[in-house]
Amino acid sequence: MTEQRTDPPGAHRTPATDMSLLGIYLNDHLAGATAGTARIRYLLRSCRGTALADALAPVAAEIAEDRASLLHIMRRLDVPVRRYKVYAGRAAEQMSRLKSNGSLVRRSPLSTLWELEAMGLGVEGKMAGWQTLHDLAATDARLDTRQLDDLIERARRQRATLEELRRKQVEVAFRET
Repeated sequence: MTEQRTDPPGAHRTPATDMSLLGIYLNDHLAGATAGTARIRYLLRSCRGTALADALAPVAAEIAEDRASLLHIMRRLDVPVRRYKVYAGRAAEQMSRLKSNGSLVRRSPLSTLWELEAMGLGVEGKMAGWQTLHDLAATDARLDTRQLDDLIERARRQRATLEELRRKQVEVAFRET
């Protein structure tokens, strides 16, 4: 006869987080954060001296801060950074610059629209990552729910700003000259 273990009444057991899968997940988000940080810096350089650059500058600073927050969380969770994924994220961002934009000699307004859309999608993914960590915080004391609440709210604001700028860029990109 085998002995069965029973928990005291009212106690519930939560399964431990699979740290190997969480490590993969967080490194994938780090690759995306690396690409996003590079992309928004490139966009800022491309539209230097414009109202768009002025509106994007605070978002760009926050996106860089969010990447640093992710690295801090990874350290707190003892998740090693997989440099090859970081390099892959950076390379993917650089390759995406080769996309045709309808203009060979100068920057097209379509490029800016595409980049704003890509940034919006990236922020959506980042927000999902923060939410996932927030969900895991229920069983992992190393995760700070207040910090994650702040990061989720900041991502919502970034998304709203990027959407407003994207909508304005639609008018610029498709206006007949």
